[in-house]
Amino acid sequence: MMRNPTQSIEEVDRRYVFHPFTAPRRHETEGGLLIVRGEGCVLWDDENRAYLDAMAGLWCVNVGYGRPEMVDAIARQIERLSYYHGFSSMTTEAPALLAERVVERVRASTGVPMTKIFFGNSGSDANDTHAKLVWFYNNALGRPEKKKIISRRRGYHGVTVLSAGLTGLANLHDGFDLPLPMIRHARAPHRLWEKRAGATDEEFVRFLADELDEQILREGPETVAAFIAEPIQAAGGVIVPPPAYFPAIQEVLRRHDVLLIADEVVCGFGRTGAWFGSEPLGVEPDLMTVAKGLTSAYVPLSGCIVSDHVWTVLADATPGVFGHGYTYTAHPVAAAAAIANLDLIERDDLVEQAARRGARLQAQLHAAFDDHPLVGEVRGLGLIAAVELVAQREPPVAFDRALGVGALVARKCLERGLITRALPDADTIAFSPPFVVEEEEIDAMVSRAREAVDVVAVELRSA
Repeated sequence: MMRNPTQSIEEVDRRYVFHPFTAPRRHETEGGLLIVRGEGCVLWDDENRAYLDAMAGLWCVNVGYGRPEMVDAIARQIERLSYYHGFSSMTTEAPALLAERVVERVRASTGVPMTKIFFGNSGSDANDTHAKLVWFYNNALGRPEKKKIISRRRGYHGVTVLSAGLTGLANLHDGFDLPLPMIRHARAPHRLWEKRAGATDEEFVRFLADELDEQILREGPETVAAFIAEPIQAAGGVIVPPPAYFPAIQEVLRRHDVLLIADEVVCGFGRTGAWFGSEPLGVEPDLMTVAKGLTSAYVPLSGCIVSDHVWTVLADATPGVFGHGYTYTAHPVAAAAAIANLDLIERDDLVEQAARRGARLQAQLHAAFDDHPLVGEVRGLGLIAAVELVAQREPPVAFDRALGVGALVARKCLERGLITRALPDADTIAFSPPFVVEEEEIDAMVSRAREAVDVVAVELRSA
């Protein structure tokens, strides 16, 4: 690597790199943390300090860092065929084999007759693709007005022009003239803040389903094309809906002939202790988005999985060339990485391990935080969890966002060698470690997080 020896990597980074989800001017002044290597669940910085990564990068390094099997598979594919495109019926081996494997796995997990997968590069572009498929589908059926897509507040579906609007977080809209005019948002199934005091889960679900039904009727069912939802809302707070939520929502969608897009970017490939989050939460999607865990983020890759009844309409309505695709669609190196990743997950029983380790993570978090005066709720499923911080427990009162309590806890965690994440639009810290996390590493993650919250509690009392 060639660089100016008079400048450190940190200085070069501050000067030239436009960082995602970062305060620009503060980064120019203060810089950030330089990570140089990783193994399993541990990362090291440039001064050889070790950090437990409780977030698996960004919910994505499921098989852990530094897997030689992944390195070998990627290198072999690059040596044999580094790239060829998928346009005009051109085919390479790895994408074809991967497509069969993923489609059959989704079909077995959800019971939905899925039939095709379109490969992209990220969850964001995959959700953009889904919107285009939904619009094409309704045009093909002679329903040109049926174009609106309903997402949920606190949902996260990407940052491209369309997907950022689907995302139900205000900071992805502010200053960008978003969302686009065909996007709508519904209430999130967030018990802590949205459920009426004293209401049962059944009453809460009925309220949410009725509210969605009313929203569709207000908009006009002839104008509403799709509803997009993560099985568990990840970046929006690790919001786990009540068990009856998706069956009730789907009944409303079917009544109005509205397609359901399951965004499995975080939940897919084992994060919940099942192959897909749709399985334990009762989701029966018409379309499904996958990314992150498909390759454990070793190489960028996403997929739009299409059910048989949607595919039939798309294919029959396309007499010539379907006008959509990317240079890197069905990239053979990314597909080879995905195959190696799935091999590891199956060989090492990592989905089952995620369920076992997840049970320990959930139990340890509840034991550490259920009675903490700053904690309003501990929630999660499998190896995805969150601790939401509140100014008052009963009734729950949120902190003034200007205090940045969640971000302060995340910084205190980092000082203790723990990488967690303060989620947007809430004082919530998240946990989503690699599936290879050891029990003692889970214990250390929770212990360090508890220490951080305790320190912040003292500082808040002092203030």
